[in-house]
Amino acid sequence: MVKAMRVIPLGTSSGKPTLRRNVSALAVAREGDWLLFDCGEGTQTQIIRAGLNPSRLAAIFITHLHGDHFNGLAGLLSTMGMDRRERQLTLIAPIGIREYLDTLARLKILFVNYPLQVREIDKDELPPNALTQVYETAEYVVSSCPLDHRIFALGYRLDEKPKPGRFNVERARELGVPVGPLFSRLQSGKEVQLDDGSIVHPAEVLGAERPGKSVTYCLDTRPCAASKTLARDADLLIHEATYTEEFFEEAQHYGHSTAMQAATIAREAQAKRLLLTHFSTRYPDVTPLLEEAQAIFSETRTAQDLIEVNV
Repeated sequence: MVKAMRVIPLGTSSGKPTLRRNVSALAVAREGDWLLFDCGEGTQTQIIRAGLNPSRLAAIFITHLHGDHFNGLAGLLSTMGMDRRERQLTLIAPIGIREYLDTLARLKILFVNYPLQVREIDKDELPPNALTQVYETAEYVVSSCPLDHRIFALGYRLDEKPKPGRFNVERARELGVPVGPLFSRLQSGKEVQLDDGSIVHPAEVLGAERPGKSVTYCLDTRPCAASKTLARDADLLIHEATYTEEFFEEAQHYGHSTAMQAATIAREAQAKRLLLTHFSTRYPDVTPLLEEAQAIFSETRTAQDLIEVNV
């Protein structure tokens, strides 16, 4: 059985860590590999605690170049070098990340001896309020869209590609397909030829195509049209909720969202579920943020470091 896609918050505090919450980082784990969104200070320790294998990390996506979202990057990249990683790693981030890494490497702070593919995204490269694909595998794509923060910031959306319909074993047998490799070929969407020369097409033995799951990651941002674009019909929207409405003006000034605003985005984008994160340290208890959001969007929960959320 294919395992569900899992979302694992590795850091849920804004600005600085607390004893219970690290700064921003989040893993999306799938069968065989996982992706990292943001990499605040201390992320590699959280990766160990979450039981994630760094050798299976396929790509890292940085939202913006504020320290609480990428100060842990150099340490994580260097640790994988010390562990003799050989697999290529993709890093996607706003422009400036390459200069940062080159400087650390020149100072002998960064140690990378494996293929590292860096893609920098400039603020003029992506159209506003539209998804642009930035990463693709055989099973999923990751798209991005600029958000509304104090500096250039990116939101990300992961979409699994549609899966073939369920295989009808009895129908395949009725058509004369022998159990074995031909079953697998049909399940993968390819036609097969039988010994008598007849052709069996996948549509004859497969049910309706099954849509993949989708996850949206929106940190840090004021409420904006891009957030809705990223979150449209998403199975899970992960959205910052730095403040309650009491601090609306502060949120606006610093380029953040309140819990109520995050919930409104989820409702208007028709997302299925909302996971709040990036909480101000003024909230040792995040219940007020949860209650504020649930009054707008009932399918809301608050993130805790190292919980697992199945998608």
